Amino acid sequence: MFVSGEASLLHADLDSFYASVEQRDDPRLQGRPVIVGGGVVLAASYEAKAFGVRTAMGGHVARRLCPGAIVVPPRMSAYSAASKAVFEVFGDTTPLVEGLSIDEAFLDVSGLRRISGTPVEIAANLRRAVAERVGLPITVGVARTKFLAKVASRVAKPDGLLLVEPERELQFLHPLGVELLWGVGAVTTEKLHNWGIRTVGQVAALGEPALVSLLGKGAGRHLHALAHNEDPRRVQVGRRRGSIGSQCALGRRRRSSDEVATILAGLVDRVTRRMRSAGRVGRTVVLRFRFDDYSRVTRSHTLSHPTASTEPLLAAARALLSAARPLIDERGLTLIGVSVGNLDDESSVQLLLPFDADDPAHAGALDSALDTVRSRFGSAAVTRGALIGHDQGLQVPLLPD
Repeated sequence: MFVSGEASLLHADLDSFYASVEQRDDPRLQGRPVIVGGGVVLAASYEAKAFGVRTAMGGHVARRLCPGAIVVPPRMSAYSAASKAVFEVFGDTTPLVEGLSIDEAFLDVSGLRRISGTPVEIAANLRRAVAERVGLPITVGVARTKFLAKVASRVAKPDGLLLVEPERELQFLHPLGVELLWGVGAVTTEKLHNWGIRTVGQVAALGEPALVSLLGKGAGRHLHALAHNEDPRRVQVGRRRGSIGSQCALGRRRRSSDEVATILAGLVDRVTRRMRSAGRVGRTVVLRFRFDDYSRVTRSHTLSHPTASTEPLLAAARALLSAARPLIDERGLTLIGVSVGNLDDESSVQLLLPFDADDPAHAGALDSALDTVRSRFGSAAVTRGALIGHDQGLQVPLLPD
């Protein structure tokens, strides 16, 4: 696949997004350490990060590290509005925009030199427009590949702009830590460190066979390619999701089995409504758990047929939750997430008559009826009886499905 020889790919990433919105909307918070979320840290300003506060950290730990921090409740509607405004700036910059999340995107500005200037000038103008029109700081990395543009934006944070010229790509990349390689998490980082491998340059020097032997075929080839900045991916406009999910941070308070089951039901409801709204069906149900010790576990189950109906997907999720119960009881649960993968576009609509709400084969008709009520009267108009009076956690804003 062709990759341009010019550094014309931008990775634009808002800085401490939730916290920056809070500081923008309340001048008293500007320049002060801000934590969004009480039980679990959803976001922290750079002033709070300087004390060691990090996202997903328990609130009591964060307040101990930064006693002077101002803790504010999250305002998801404000973050959604800010994200929409920022993506309007992206769209005004170039038609080639690939959203990664509500606060970051890739932009392809190749071919715009005569109209808008060099990629660096375009990036500078984008940062200025976001600051003026939305009032938020944003960091932009500019490089020849998507991978390196993302690395450049991480290195340039906060509120920076960094160009990696093609002739100095490896000179820039190789001294960096291995954790900056895309897909390298805590486990792989520890494994590489145990082998004395701490920089990207050391990864590149190992060679592909050694990396495959150490990490496996897929991961070894992947890291070998990235360590040499081999990334042929183009910016994909309108790319559809490979999965649709939702999660709920539970805080440190121990939850009963019934509480967790109720929260799970609400999450599955949320996910399946989004699937039906987007015209998607899926087969693989994935549950993600985070425990008191910050360890994470993922469990999955694949159905025989794709569906967007709530009941079969909820049944699979409940079975996964039941199997994970010993781990939850042992370690304590601080976050639960649900996603449905192996998505396909829903190609046809079946008329299910006569209608029987107790027949699993007709569950889709009940879902459709409930969705119609919610579209007319709001998402809270109809809910499960078991969810009434229960806190379902925060619905994190997401890109359109």
